[in-house]
Amino acid sequence: MSNRLFLDTKEIQIILNRLACQLREKHQDFSNSILIGIQPRGAVLVKRLLSILEQEDHLEAIEHGFLDITFFRDDFRRSEKVLSANKNLMDVSVENKKVVLIDDVLYTGRSVRAALTAIDSYGRPSEIELLTLIDRRFSRHLPIQPDYLGRQVDAIADEKVLVHWHEEHGEDAVYIINKTNE
Repeated sequence: MSNRLFLDTKEIQIILNRLACQLREKHQDFSNSILIGIQPRGAVLVKRLLSILEQEDHLEAIEHGFLDITFFRDDFRRSEKVLSANKNLMDVSVENKKVVLIDDVLYTGRSVRAALTAIDSYGRPSEIELLTLIDRRFSRHLPIQPDYLGRQVDAIADEKVLVHWHEEHGEDAVYIINKTNE
C-alpha cells in the first residue's frame, strides 16, 4: 500500500487553529450557533475545535452535537455490507440557530446531503454552514462547497484521503493512499 503523507501533526494544528479563529470571527460568542459533527469522523474534529475555542478564546458551553446520517444516505440500501449506525448525540434543537456542519473530508458531497436531510429532524436552522478539514474539490457529485476549509487536495479517483487523529490512531496526520494497492 502506498501512503503519502499530505499533512503532519504541526500542519494540522495550524489548520485547526485557523479554522477555530474563522469560526470565532463569524459566530462571536456562539450564543446562537451550534457545531454539529457528522458521525463518525466529524466528531473528533468538533471536539478538537471546541477544545481550541475553550482554551484559546475562553468560550465555554458552546452548543454542539454529533449527527448520525447512516439511514439518510442515498446509498443506504445499495450496499451489500450491513451498515451499523453511530450513536446520535443530538441533545440540542437547531430551531432558528446557525448550524455549522463539520466533517473531516468533503468528497462527493453525499454525506453532507444526508446530513442536511437528517438535521431537519431537530428543527429548522436559520442558516447552515459547512466546515471540512480536507476538500477533494474535483470529486463532487453534488453542488456542495465548504464555508470553512482546512486544505484542498487534488486526489485522483483511485486515491483515498485518510485522516488519522491522535485520539483514535495515535497520531495526527492526513495520508493520500492509492486504493489499488490496498
